[in-house]
Amino acid sequence: MTTDQLLTIDDLAEMLKVPKQTLYAWRYRSEGPLGHRIGRHVRYRLTDVDDWLDSQRDDNSGRR
Repeated sequence: MTTDQLLTIDDLAEMLKVPKQTLYAWRYRSEGPLGHRIGRHVRYRLTDVDDWLDSQRDDNSGRR
């Protein structure tokens, strides 16, 4: 994948290993990666997804 590639909701659900309904809920609540509406379709830039993933990092995971 190139960094400027557009992902469908199916692509993103598979990439993140979450149900599509979760992505729809995140979008509704403005919690997930930035989506772009193209006509009736929503697409996600891979760079936006990567940025969002970086912002979700849990720096305390695994620490006791």
